[in-house]
Amino acid sequence: MSEQIQSKHNLILEGRSHLSLSGVTDAESFDENCISVYTEMGELVIRGKGLKVGEMSVETGNMTVDGDIKSIVYGDKHRKRKLTLWGKITQ
Repeated sequence: MSEQIQSKHNLILEGRSHLSLSGVTDAESFDENCISVYTEMGELVIRGKGLKVGEMSVETGNMTVDGDIKSIVYGDKHRKRKLTLWGKITQ
């Protein structure tokens, strides 16, 4: 019987200006107003002003974001990667 190792996803927001994430699997896009990433728990969109990615490690899945964080919104729980063109049409 094989064991499946499941990574954890954690999110720590400090004073609405510093966000620490773990379990990040991919980054779709980021600019100073919006950061869109994929985590072990699905897609995650961070919105605000002056957002900057401070640290991002593909090996560990850790990421930090600094700036004026206004919202953190989880999307589809089962969507862990970007949708293909076909996926966008059928959604």
